Amino acid sequence: MVESFKEAQRNYGGLLAATEKRTLIWMAERMPAAINSDHLTGLGLVSMFAVGVSFALSGRFTGALWGVVFWLALNWFGDSLDGTLARVRGHQRPRYGFYVDHIFDSFGAMFVLGGLALSGRMTPLIAAVVLVAYFLLSIEIFLATYCVGKFQMSFWGAGPTELRILLAIGALTLFVKPIVTIAGTRFALFDVGGMVAAPVLLLAAVVATVQHVRVLYLAEPLVARPAAGKAFHNFTDNALRVAE
Repeated sequence: MVESFKEAQRNYGGLLAATEKRTLIWMAERMPAAINSDHLTGLGLVSMFAVGVSFALSGRFTGALWGVVFWLALNWFGDSLDGTLARVRGHQRPRYGFYVDHIFDSFGAMFVLGGLALSGRMTPLIAAVVLVAYFLLSIEIFLATYCVGKFQMSFWGAGPTELRILLAIGALTLFVKPIVTIAGTRFALFDVGGMVAAPVLLLAAVVATVQHVRVLYLAEPLVARPAAGKAFHNFTDNALRVAE
């Protein structure tokens, strides 16, 4: 029997959050009945795979960068609208939706950074560091969702939608300035982006970890209780009997 699942509080403070919410509800109310949230989730995953392929191809075919922008827009449509459509239609599946949506996001991050590494537009080591930082922050978010009951969807005004926009701007910038010069040293544009993104993601993970450790410690302080000592002795006695 599956235990009941309590959906965590969603905290989304992205700069575009209010406008995006109204837009998504408007689209969900007009979505054809034949389309459901699973279709949109699948579209989000396929689109992110296509973003990675487009980046990988852009190393030899610059025009593929237009594909990056197109597939990012489709990813936003599918990945952002699936949950809204389920809520508008009253078809929420909190456990299924949370798991599928975010495991697909993890694969999506791997597709994008893998594509950048294959294209030569980002050094593979930097791409790997950014991916590890992203996964570390994701792990913190998922643990906090379960333990604290709060699902943090954005940090410092930036959420998934804002990050897609930045990624699209970066892709278009590659047409005119794939190499940047900093302090007399030339760097690939996306290497600079990665060297900024990785520390920011790690900092967000550290700050969130400190906050949530404090919240959980205050909720469950370490207090000496006589009953706890008695329970420990009962446990050891039972363990010794089993061993005999």
